[in-house]
Amino acid sequence: MEESKKTPCRKKKYEKVGFELKLFIINQIHNGQISINHAAQKYDVSRSSIFYWIKKYSTLEQINTGMA
Repeated sequence: MEESKKTPCRKKKYEKVGFELKLFIINQIHNGQISINHAAQKYDVSRSSIFYWIKKYSTLEQINTGMA
């Protein structure tokens, strides 16, 4: 009988995204220039990460635009 080795599922490796790029992506999404799905494909980031950034940084972004 042949033994077949099971290969583990490979997760997609993501690189760390800088703070400036996060704010830039969130700003584009809020202005309606780009959708979350398109941003995930364009910047090679998961959609769940973008949702997390929006939840975390959207109030910070609103404060910055209000003060400017």
